[in-house]
Amino acid sequence: QVQLVESGGGLVQSGGSLRLSCAASGLTFSSYAMGWFRQAPGKEREFAAAISWNNAYSYYADSVKGRFTISRDNTKNTVYLQIDSLKPEGTAVYYCAAVRSDGSSRYTLTRSNNYDYWGQGTQVTVSS
Repeated sequence: QVQLVESGGGLVQSGGSLRLSCAASGLTFSSYAMGWFRQAPGKEREFAAAISWNNAYSYYADSVKGRFTISRDNTKNTVYLQIDSLKPEGTAVYYCAAVRSDGSSRYTLTRSNNYDYWGQGTQVTVSS
């Protein structure tokens, strides 16, 4: 059974930083590209960042570029999202997801309907 478990969310002041983690089990982690999506209250889920299986490619939404950094450790079956310079509009539930792909296609990784597995999400709340 595949499980993706996010952690690291919480309440942070505007301008602060957080590091989200997503631990994967039940799948061959290195066969999957990984992505982070977020869903703000009343809005649709949107792409934030994604990374290929071997760290060779990473992709970011324009709205987070320069402030978010995605990385992964295949020895720990974990993907990370470092979030810096948080803004109040960053308040959302952050989800990690896995897609069986080498991750070389930005088109594939930026679209949520391409992903095979999803975590339950972790809440990030940014106070102004």
